[in-house]
Amino acid sequence: MQNIALDIRDRARGRGARVAMRHKSDGRWLEITYAELDATVERIAAGLVRLGVAPGDRVALFAPNMPAWTLCDLAVLSVGAVTVPVYVTCTAEQVAAVVEDSGASVLIAGTPQEAVTAAGAAAGRILILCEGVVPAQTPGAIALTALAAAAIEPGTAAELRRREAAASDDDLATIIYTSGTTGDPKGVRLTHANFRCQFASLDRRFVFGPDDHSLCFLPLSHVYERAWSYYVYLTGARNSFVADPKQVVAYLAEVRPTAMVSAPRLYEKVHTAVHEKIDHAPRLRRTLFHWAVRTGGAYQAADRGRRAGPVLKLRHAVADRLVLRKIRDLMGGPKTVLSAGGAPLSSDIENFFLAADLLICQGYGLTETAPMITCNAPAACRFGTVGRPIDGVEVRISDEGEILVRGPNVTAGYHNRPAETAAALRDGWLHTGDVGHLDADGYLVVTDRIKDLIVTSTGKKVAPQRIETLVGGDHFIDQLAVVGDRRQYVSALVVPAFEALKAWAQEKRIVFRDHEDLIGKPEVVQLMEERIRSRSQQLAPFETIRKFTLLARQFTQQTGEITPTLKVRRKVIAERYRHFIDRMYN
Repeated sequence: MQNIALDIRDRARGRGARVAMRHKSDGRWLEITYAELDATVERIAAGLVRLGVAPGDRVALFAPNMPAWTLCDLAVLSVGAVTVPVYVTCTAEQVAAVVEDSGASVLIAGTPQEAVTAAGAAAGRILILCEGVVPAQTPGAIALTALAAAAIEPGTAAELRRREAAASDDDLATIIYTSGTTGDPKGVRLTHANFRCQFASLDRRFVFGPDDHSLCFLPLSHVYERAWSYYVYLTGARNSFVADPKQVVAYLAEVRPTAMVSAPRLYEKVHTAVHEKIDHAPRLRRTLFHWAVRTGGAYQAADRGRRAGPVLKLRHAVADRLVLRKIRDLMGGPKTVLSAGGAPLSSDIENFFLAADLLICQGYGLTETAPMITCNAPAACRFGTVGRPIDGVEVRISDEGEILVRGPNVTAGYHNRPAETAAALRDGWLHTGDVGHLDADGYLVVTDRIKDLIVTSTGKKVAPQRIETLVGGDHFIDQLAVVGDRRQYVSALVVPAFEALKAWAQEKRIVFRDHEDLIGKPEVVQLMEERIRSRSQQLAPFETIRKFTLLARQFTQQTGEITPTLKVRRKVIAERYRHFIDRMYN
């Protein structure tokens, strides 16, 4: 069977002028058709062959989301080589570590900025620059445009056809380095078959096809967006690229995609923005908003309106026209696929969007499973869970409560890490390191990472992610890190949502100089205490946040406090904020 890249290209040739990709340049949307996708990938692949890239060679790809990312990835796979994605947020040292560990012989940089960062890692290797002027620090870099512009010699064309004939789904497709919340990143080895096995489940669970339009804004270096984008091209839909994730809300309104995969952070931001605006609206408008959301919830609870009576239908039509449609417009209109993964999403946010007829289907996956293990679907969605296992994948819970996975999506192991491979793959099952349970109908509930579980000094086990999801869903809270391991009670480091907090403070006529001054105001501390208490009602007494410390700045990737997928690095935070943490227990 052909590998994924060759399958995408084979289908592309039958789609001609249909748009495959869109990206914005100098304020204009530029389009790449499926015919152009295939032809460009062919030229880049020929250039890689001329450079001596052989089947099995590793090619590091260090670029932001852009068409060239996917075009280069497909070209690498087309020649039988292996793509090694690198997050654009990585430092020069981190890039060098990935390139060295993977044994990459070629490094592709997206822009001059990435080329400069990767200059040290590229020493002694071939460096290709996707766009922009070759910087002085990397004078030997090859421009991708020049590589792709060269004529394809008959011998090179024959070599490409030979490699295509030899391609197999069992070939290694990629080595993806995990973002590493607990230790050094490990290179996960995934074959084409690992990716491909999940696409049939997507076909069965979602109605998605050539007329759909996806927004690509999660990092393509992460397996979630990359696997989804493969599916977009296999179905003949189109993908619009967002180079700067901070602009995604603006892009939603402009692009109006019918589908996208996302981390919970986007939904939390939109939810917060809406509630910030409503909190400062006149009383009548606030009342109307909350009535409309309640009405939307009641309508959806009536079998998504199918069992709604005439009065509820009329009320819903009014609520939709006045309020709910505007919420959908913030998200770019109706959706055929709206997914969340990578972290838990609070039920408050799920219900809020459902009231506006935006069903967010949570799923669960890992880099080690390419990534899908389970997912909810429009016809079978249970809030508070991450859905049922996809076709061909088995999930069971160990005696210790760990989630175990077996199936064709599971990696064969970690690159150059035999000990870690043996520890993760035991008795034919992948040990995920996550704690959870299956309900009576086979829906999976994920509690937390085993290594993240807090055990208090009284012996109580606390899952910090659950608390962070519940309490962190408040629109006055931006980030939250729960602490308390081997301590008497649970505490938290809290980064306020400063835009909302500053608006509240100004409304209350509280004078402040800066963030540091603001979080020290007694009124602010009291407000945050009330918000945390109100969000903690579903928690057991031993899970409740007893004390908290407000922080004046965000946790960032640059400081190593969160991963590229926005997960908290607890060990780093525990060490860096030890003084604040100790003070909450003294």
